[in-house]
Amino acid sequence: MFETIAPNRAARASSRLKYAKQRQQALKGVLIGLGLMIVFPSGASATHEADHRFTVEGFVCGPDGKAVPDTDVLVKDTKISYGQIVKTDGEGYYKATFHLHNENLGDPLFVEAKGEQQNHKVQFDPKDLESERKVQVHFGTGCIHDLNQPPVWFWWSLGAVAVAVVGLIGLKSVKAQRRQEQKQGKSQGKRKH
Repeated sequence: MFETIAPNRAARASSRLKYAKQRQQALKGVLIGLGLMIVFPSGASATHEADHRFTVEGFVCGPDGKAVPDTDVLVKDTKISYGQIVKTDGEGYYKATFHLHNENLGDPLFVEAKGEQQNHKVQFDPKDLESERKVQVHFGTGCIHDLNQPPVWFWWSLGAVAVAVVGLIGLKSVKAQRRQEQKQGKSQGKRKH
């Protein structure tokens, strides 16, 4: 009777171990996927090639230096009578993308936010067909930050992923240590008998 129970326990333990390993592999896959999504976020971009795309971007800040979220920004190429109204995000950032050609070089550009108006010109190197053609137009000061740096949420997310990975590794080592202690306890029990 004892001989049939032991193999069943061993089979159940093996099955649980296999299931735990599968869960662990799935969790690793999820963590790696989240990490990749954070490190390489997919940005929305115009469907046009870089040499046909012109971007106006910037920040809208209040008099207190804080970002002004959810406010309208009008961006307009007044020569071709085309414009867009875009909203700022939580950090006061806005972005408007136009389909422009080399012929549009020097076109007057009108940008308005919070009742303030700015006039600029469409500027880019017409010989450079690969670099992004863009201009930054800001309103106010204080909330403006480097657009080439990852946003704050990136660092928080990266930290969360790091904590999860360290926790997973710690959990795995604790379980391995417990298994080792159990094996040692069983082998010492067999020696006494």
